[in-house]
Amino acid sequence: QVRLVESGGGLVQPGGSLRLSCAVSGRFDSVRSMTWYRQAPGKQRELVARYGSDDETTYGASVKGRFTISKYSHKSTWYLQMNNLRPEDTAVYMCNAPILTSDNGWDVYWGQGTQVTVSS
Repeated sequence: QVRLVESGGGLVQPGGSLRLSCAVSGRFDSVRSMTWYRQAPGKQRELVARYGSDDETTYGASVKGRFTISKYSHKSTWYLQMNNLRPEDTAVYMCNAPILTSDNGWDVYWGQGTQVTVSS
């Protein structure tokens, strides 16, 4: 069974850094793209960053220049490096990917979410 396993969240002071990871586990044939979303209490889900099929990257306006999404193909893992964190970055961060498997064809998978809290 394919799963997205996230890690790396936590509590950090303003100006600090965190690195989130999203690893694809199980048997699969292909991952089309990987997207990080976040959702803060009382707010709508927001696109943070996307790593596309041809290695292009896209960022939300509020994180551009501070966050970097990258891919470690060998371990089927994507990273979100978050620098110069601000209190308004506090949210649950979730990864999302369309994945091809022999059993289900293309389907969309979500990670379990990881809490990031930026506070002094």
